[in-house]
Amino acid sequence: MNEQDQGRDHGHDEHERGHHHGGRPGTWRQRLIHAVVPHDHDSRAKIDPALEASRDGLRALWISLVGLGVTALAQALIVVLSGSIALLGDTLHNVADALTAVPLGIAFVLGRRAATRAYTYGFGRAEDLAGIVIVAVIAASVVAAAWTAVDRLARPAEVTHLPWVAAAGLVGFIGNELVAQYRIRVGRRIGSAALIADGLHARTDGYTSLAVLVAAAGAAIGWRWADPVVGLVIAVAITFVLKDAAREVYRRLMDAVDPAIVDQAETTLRAVDGVQDVAAVRLRWVGHRLHAEAELVVDANLSLIAAHEIAADAEHQLTHAVPRLMTATVHTDPDSHPGRHHHTDLSHRRRQQR
Repeated sequence: MNEQDQGRDHGHDEHERGHHHGGRPGTWRQRLIHAVVPHDHDSRAKIDPALEASRDGLRALWISLVGLGVTALAQALIVVLSGSIALLGDTLHNVADALTAVPLGIAFVLGRRAATRAYTYGFGRAEDLAGIVIVAVIAASVVAAAWTAVDRLARPAEVTHLPWVAAAGLVGFIGNELVAQYRIRVGRRIGSAALIADGLHARTDGYTSLAVLVAAAGAAIGWRWADPVVGLVIAVAITFVLKDAAREVYRRLMDAVDPAIVDQAETTLRAVDGVQDVAAVRLRWVGHRLHAEAELVVDANLSLIAAHEIAADAEHQLTHAVPRLMTATVHTDPDSHPGRHHHTDLSHRRRQQR
């Protein structure tokens, strides 16, 4: 191997890092420590952000589970009293949304497990598998709501307790919107596509809850078809949520990242002293954490130690510049023979010399 081919996976435990520059610790105790203790790169002085992100995700899930569970329970009681199909569809959706906390919670717990010889990247991908379960649950709620609405259109029935039905719809909107804001905010902060998708799901649940008010108003003036028609509209609205959630999960499973993040990584690497060019940058999500691989071009006359120092510096700067980037593998090539083709030639040449 050429002496410039080095610098791999400075996995640097010191950067499984308890900071992103500009970030604020969460609790009053952490803020106090942050104010009086000098900021350094010693991992012993910081909280592992991956672990903290999982804790934040779990907290968001359980809080929203309780909120949606109470909302769905109240709506279910009124469904039994009133026989409203629109409210039934909304209740089914809220129950489905609450139950998605279960696979996500399992995924966050699994994601905190350490990497093994078999799962060398850890278990962060469990979040993406949970995303698939969430999409399946949303799809099931679409089918259930649509089937019930069509059945009621075929066999009309009177809706009673209309003021309670309207109140349940309003409660459903408020509960879902609060949960949606919380999930989306936490999901974006920790980089969890599954949690964001779940938050978007809850937001649309809130809007469909408002449709229950329309159904109650229609039933109040004698339009018996209003309730099942609104139930069918709710099923259509859930379909749009299904599309958005499925797209988010698909992109994550296909290792898609925001091109702006790639641009930021390349700009950071080019600014490192000693880097002549950036041959390639690849990023992928593993759960709510990013991993990067970079190929840098450096002076062919550098010593092994000097090239190694450039690679280490590049990795250090990269993990600070890119949010939620936990690990980076940095490879250096001499400027006289950059690229993968050069690696193949080197390998053939060494074997021919034996």
